[in-house]
Amino acid sequence: MLAVVAKLNVLEGKEAEFEKVMLGLAEQVNANEPGCHLYKLCKDADGNYVVMELYADAEAVAAHGASEHFKAAGAGFKGLMGGAPEITRMEVVG
Repeated sequence: MLAVVAKLNVLEGKEAEFEKVMLGLAEQVNANEPGCHLYKLCKDADGNYVVMELYADAEAVAAHGASEHFKAAGAGFKGLMGGAPEITRMEVVG
């Protein structure tokens, strides 16, 4: 099993628009990717966003990146992001 944490850099003042796009993507991921066991948008007390992801295996991670809904969501993020996400991939130990 593989875990991914994606730290997202959202432009100030664009949070509501970002959340709408991101939550729409999360809904599609959760409905259409059986190899993805968790895909949740989270926000800390300072307003920083991360997506917590859990996949069955490397093939499920690849399927996520190749999915039509993931590719289509990219256009929705234009003008909302302040830079590339910081991605951490980990192997689940327990």
